[in-house]
Amino acid sequence: MKKHNFYAGPSILSQYTIENTAEAIRNFAGTGLSILEVSHRSKEFQAVIDEADALVKELLDIPQGYHVLFLGGGASLEFAMVPMNLLATKAAYMDTGVWAHKAIKEAKLFGEVEVVASSKDANYTYIPKNYTIPADADYFHYTSNNTIYGTETRFDPESPVPLVCDMSSDIFSRPFDVGKYDLIYAGAQKNLAPAGVTIVIVKESALGKVARAIPTMLDYRTHIAKGSMFNTPPVLPIFSALQTLRYYKQLGGVAEIEKIDLAKAEKLYNAIDDSKMFVGTVTAPEDRSIMNVCFVMKPEYKELEKDFVTFATAHDIVGIKGHRDVGGFRASLYNAMPMESVDVLIECMKEFEAKH
Repeated sequence: MKKHNFYAGPSILSQYTIENTAEAIRNFAGTGLSILEVSHRSKEFQAVIDEADALVKELLDIPQGYHVLFLGGGASLEFAMVPMNLLATKAAYMDTGVWAHKAIKEAKLFGEVEVVASSKDANYTYIPKNYTIPADADYFHYTSNNTIYGTETRFDPESPVPLVCDMSSDIFSRPFDVGKYDLIYAGAQKNLAPAGVTIVIVKESALGKVARAIPTMLDYRTHIAKGSMFNTPPVLPIFSALQTLRYYKQLGGVAEIEKIDLAKAEKLYNAIDDSKMFVGTVTAPEDRSIMNVCFVMKPEYKELEKDFVTFATAHDIVGIKGHRDVGGFRASLYNAMPMESVDVLIECMKEFEAKH
């Protein structure tokens, strides 16, 4: 029975990625060994990490002077590694949700942090506008997509200082200018691979400017020098990431993927906006995420929210219950989500509405 997987993460992966990973678990690259047991120092796995590095650079049009790293620890570790490596005196941050707030908390351990804007006053249901980034900051950090609240910054902010971004849940869903950034990081479990690997794209010239001693394992220069092999890397997630990257190239690249993602999101948002029962939590169209569509029931139908989750589950729809901070529902439309599943959800919503 086909399931329509709307989980926010770990989340849906392409069948291409799943099938090739399953085959590699049985027999990796004709070695007779499983990818689960192969040495990360083998020439076969070195070929995997080399191709993955090259495809990230190709798909995101990364200029010279940047390195791609495959690290562990998730975005949560990057919350500390970024300021440890980049914050010399002061950093600017924008607070748009739980993950941005956690990044701010970690950065304050290493120096002055100026929070230039926050949408906490409205439970993070909008992206702040008309804020001023201090020109003396070492960098400006923002979280491009907020999975819990369904908001997204779908452009490179204008900034007098280099950008740093947590793109964990929307990387590879839209083109962006890497040259404006000192560092980009993304946990892979949304749009790329199983949980366990974090992609970091870092500008080499941004490193080595802080006076503090940095533990070897937490210094980006360590991982650059060792080609992401300073310690044993997360072998299986990196292999799966390579399959997804190959799949993205087959689809025509990031610009083509964005067209598909926009069409899926537009269809679902239109259905919500046209509904008598459902309402989106993010009202400004320009702030709405195309990765995570958050919606609730209008007050007069509020008591039916649990019933709808049960109804959707009976229609093989999984993972749409909203985060506890928002409630209601969340439909995550990552790159691997087919339009068919969006159509099934919309029909389910209409059918439930018609019954009430």
